[in-house]
Amino acid sequence: MTRSRTAMLAALTLVAGATGTAFAAQSANAGAAAVPCAVDYKVQNDWGSGFTAAVTVTNNGAATSSWTLGWTYAGNQKVTNSWNAKVSQSGAAVTVANESYNGTLSTGGSASFGFQGTYSGSNAIPAPFTLNGVTCNVDDGGSPDPDPTDPPDPGGPSDRVNNPYEGAKVYVNPEWSEKAAAEPGGDRIAGQPTGVWLDRIAAIEGVNGGMGLRDHLDEALVQKGSGELAIQLVIYNLPGRDCAALASNGELGPTEIDRYKTEYIDPIAAILADPKYADLRIVTTVEIDSLPNLVTNVSPRETATKNCDEMKANGNYQKGVGYALNKLGDTANVYNYVDAGHHGWLGWDSNFGPSAEMFKTAATTEGATVGDVHGFIVNTANYSALKEENFKITDSVNGTSVRQSDWVDWNQYTDELSYAQAMRDKLVSIGFDQNLGMLIDTSRNGWGGTARPAGPGPQTDVNAYVDGGRYDRRIHLGNWCNQSGAGLGERPQASPAAGIDAYVWMKPPGESDGASEPIDNDEGKGFDRMCDPTYEGNERNGNNPSGALGDAPLSGHWFSAQFQELMKNAYPPLS
Repeated sequence: MTRSRTAMLAALTLVAGATGTAFAAQSANAGAAAVPCAVDYKVQNDWGSGFTAAVTVTNNGAATSSWTLGWTYAGNQKVTNSWNAKVSQSGAAVTVANESYNGTLSTGGSASFGFQGTYSGSNAIPAPFTLNGVTCNVDDGGSPDPDPTDPPDPGGPSDRVNNPYEGAKVYVNPEWSEKAAAEPGGDRIAGQPTGVWLDRIAAIEGVNGGMGLRDHLDEALVQKGSGELAIQLVIYNLPGRDCAALASNGELGPTEIDRYKTEYIDPIAAILADPKYADLRIVTTVEIDSLPNLVTNVSPRETATKNCDEMKANGNYQKGVGYALNKLGDTANVYNYVDAGHHGWLGWDSNFGPSAEMFKTAATTEGATVGDVHGFIVNTANYSALKEENFKITDSVNGTSVRQSDWVDWNQYTDELSYAQAMRDKLVSIGFDQNLGMLIDTSRNGWGGTARPAGPGPQTDVNAYVDGGRYDRRIHLGNWCNQSGAGLGERPQASPAAGIDAYVWMKPPGESDGASEPIDNDEGKGFDRMCDPTYEGNERNGNNPSGALGDAPLSGHWFSAQFQELMKNAYPPLS
């Protein structure tokens, strides 16, 4: 499912592996000269009169605090706009200068940028390239090394595999693992892989002395060893984020799409494109919980919010997701998975198809294509049961369908596995890849412990049958914040069911969904009454109690009491 079409020179960077350089260093005994710099120039989209291109430059010489790249076109190509660098053109000569945030190039360091251009006739690849006046892609004897016209090795690290989890270890976040291990009994799960959440701009470099993105990627290389390893990143900072859930609002206002692009996505994309990390399988979960709001929580629906109406009107959710998919999809070892809600949100006929179409709209916005989407993820940070085995959607009791029960409430699905497989089929039918893979977040949907039913409920009436047999013990399917009684679900595993790439713990167990009372903070996070255990509900949860645990901290902060409850109610149980 490789997105980009490599025009030339990809082999120059692909041979880098985990060495951090653009060329595989040759043995000194072979007498080979060093290559001072390498340029990977890829034409991604070409529609006959215009094109987009991605360029990665790698410095193998002395470290520098600023850089200038140059080349000359043989044809009449004209650069019209650019990102991650300042591109100027005089006649056929192009000059590229770094931005303030990517000027430093250490020895072996890389920087990436992209641009759009126009042309007529042929769109020949330029050569040579110069970095700060030094000719790239040749050794210091003047010879190309390797031949820049050779295509990339089809077995090289740039080739996306069908399932990035298959045959690979998955990254264990040391920061989460340390917190888990410090809890009584937490060492039983401290070695499980969880998602790394980049939920604000500062998280890229690290918050309050914590690990930044490069720190995690460097640690992933250590954990990888000689085998394969996937690292899971949550891309989560849209303008006006989570317009219907105040607890997970973010730092960017509804109109700050330019900041999202230049200060958040662009720096992340530049880091992921570093050839140093080319041997990692980088899984990105793109913007959870936002796109479905443009279907379910906008006018004229009763559940509409002012914030969601604003985000639908300005289009910045679609633009942000499309831009992220486009930029992150430029890197061959990045696997983008888009959030697709969960069955208790989108499983109704009125939500299911329109949401699939919304996902496609976002995936074809801001230069993105459906080829930028490797798959989708469901149940992220939610509690919906993986499988409800004590009743089926086709069951009836005394002539009344299960769909008419208060719990199911005319939904088409009873659990996440059936929903994920059906959503996959729907997405493929509207143009997504036939090999589309799904992820299911099972971090908190185990619903074990003493409350777990051993079999079906009584067949006195349909509500008794469903309520007595359902594993999901929430008061209402719409409850989502720090749910009382929840447990750890299936442990992360690859290829567990048809169409499912993996069960994952994308939401790290023990991290709060939101504060149970107002807490001043500088993270943009509000107070949502759905996190208040005294709240009696609203139309989105059928005016039922919230079912939330008390004394909860801000979303993303460690919540020891919840972690202990998740372990106690784990299913399968912990040993």
